[in-house]
Amino acid sequence: MEKIDIGRNGFVYPMPVALLGTKVNDKTNFMALGWVMRASMNPPLLTVSVNKNHLTNKAIRENKTFSVNFPSVDLMEKTDYCGLVSGKSTDKSELFEIYYGNLETAPLIEECPLSLECKLNDIYEMPTSDLFIGEIESTYTEKQYLSDGKPDIKKMNPAVLTMPDNNYWGVGKNIGKAWDIGKNLKK
Repeated sequence: MEKIDIGRNGFVYPMPVALLGTKVNDKTNFMALGWVMRASMNPPLLTVSVNKNHLTNKAIRENKTFSVNFPSVDLMEKTDYCGLVSGKSTDKSELFEIYYGNLETAPLIEECPLSLECKLNDIYEMPTSDLFIGEIESTYTEKQYLSDGKPDIKKMNPAVLTMPDNNYWGVGKNIGKAWDIGKNLKK
């Protein structure tokens, strides 16, 4: 088959759906986020990309902390709402049950199966967005979301985002163990 060029706005997908938590003027705020990825194992670094015009961008710069909360598919209505309205004009602090770990300006969401508390490590300024590199200080979950002491994606039931079609999806079936299913080709 012949490959076709679909333009410059191709995306690596799917992307995890997350809620980026910050404090703005002593008020909790959450932003829906798809642009999040692990950047380093040791130290444990996470990268999030936030548009320069977002209130969250300002909050991360001021507080030097943020949280990344991974909602299950049953939280998608509230998650999508957080992407539709701005914290500049809408108070989103009552949408979720909030708790704090070790960082006082990184609000965490009780209903999310997995939440990461991050301290700002670095900022890479891009033309329209900034890449915030955060060092993961703590990871929070519940026993019900673990298998063998590790987060179980099936139990967490996270959503993923595809772009440029802008759709949310649930996670499908396991197709094999990483760093294992290709071993047969090494022979």
